[in-house]
Amino acid sequence: MSDTARWTRPLGSASADGWDVVIDDGIDGWARTSLRVVSLEAGESRTVHAEEWEHVVVPLSGSVAVVAVAGDASDGVVGDVVLAGRASVFAGATDVAYAARDTALTVTAHEGPVRVAVCGARAAERHTPPFRHVAAADVPVELRGAGVASREVRNFGTPGVLDADSIIACEVVTPAGNWSSYPPHKHDEERPGVETQLEEIYYFEVQHEGGAASADGADPVGYQRVYGTSERPIDVLAEVRSGDVVLVPHGWHGPAMAPPGYDLYYLNVMAGPGTERAWLICDDPAHGWVRDTWSTQQVDPRLPLGGTR
Repeated sequence: MSDTARWTRPLGSASADGWDVVIDDGIDGWARTSLRVVSLEAGESRTVHAEEWEHVVVPLSGSVAVVAVAGDASDGVVGDVVLAGRASVFAGATDVAYAARDTALTVTAHEGPVRVAVCGARAAERHTPPFRHVAAADVPVELRGAGVASREVRNFGTPGVLDADSIIACEVVTPAGNWSSYPPHKHDEERPGVETQLEEIYYFEVQHEGGAASADGADPVGYQRVYGTSERPIDVLAEVRSGDVVLVPHGWHGPAMAPPGYDLYYLNVMAGPGTERAWLICDDPAHGWVRDTWSTQQVDPRLPLGGTR
């Protein structure tokens, strides 16, 4: 089996237990992160059972109700909130809900249809407080890069924004024709102050540029590259569409490419075995010099794609 086939999950290939997408430690070589994605009609629900995983609920489209119960149902509800959500992942940041490990989650379509993601990470400790609602207005929106490397990063689940045990999560929007996750970088070694070891999930959605109606026969698509070092080889070049997932167990990853005509979105979920919860990366030295060119370029004026910064 090729690395691309091993680490790519096209939509429909990772469905289980009533979810459209299930990524967890049942995958050989995967241990620290999880992702569940589902489309629901109004009133429909899905439950994630209480285990040693903490979670972040991210509405992709529509509004979703979240109820969190600590341990057994007899321990009581620790969180109950309706997430306002958004029209689509390209419409702007959303509010999210966090639940600590040993907490069961039920998500229900508040006003269907709804598409929702539940991001997870293995947690050593039960974080306090065990439940938190992060409003959309409190999600920092970062414009990263410049020129054709411009992209929009919504940091709803990063250190400094969300208190958690191990999970790091964010979402990135890349306008049509731009390159994201660039320069290629990696985070697969524990080097204090330099790099943290994090496995990473990329969940993708793609739309016709600017949300315009697709031309006849249009096929919104993007691309994702992952490659390794001589000591830990990996070779992935994936063509991705809405609902597809690429897993990054190690190695350099990037670029994520949005071809002309199609905007690219991806949801990132990261966690690792280290005691420090931090996103510390190192660039591929063959391409890191690209960062120096950004000082002479403007950020793409189409950003932020979802409106307010």
